Amino acid sequence: MTLELRLLATPKAVPELRQHLRHHTYDVRLYATELVTNVIDHVGEGTPVTVRVLGTDDGHTRVEVTDPDPRALPLLLRATATDEHGRGMALLDALALRWGVEQGADHKTVWCELDGLNSLAGRGC
Repeated sequence: MTLELRLLATPKAVPELRQHLRHHTYDVRLYATELVTNVIDHVGEGTPVTVRVLGTDDGHTRVEVTDPDPRALPLLLRATATDEHGRGMALLDALALRWGVEQGADHKTVWCELDGLNSLAGRGC
């Protein structure tokens, strides 16, 4: 099962994305919204993005967010207890099987993988 959504990365789009992904597990919704939030924070509000949820050849679920800025790469920061930002990619790094970035000349795709092909809520992940 593959899902592809095109949207503008805005704060309003984050809960709307969760609603579009309501039939997927909590982890899929968390990873997708975290990656879109990173685009808002580091590329800019209103950036066009494509969100994909798909199965991989090795039976995992992959969440991808593509944006048009190949230079603004995600950073894995270690936030302190008082920091208001900087936990998103650390959370993703701790929970996902793996994650990475694929760069093109005019875009990048940040992706992460979850255990289990079945990413639908209520069926395990």
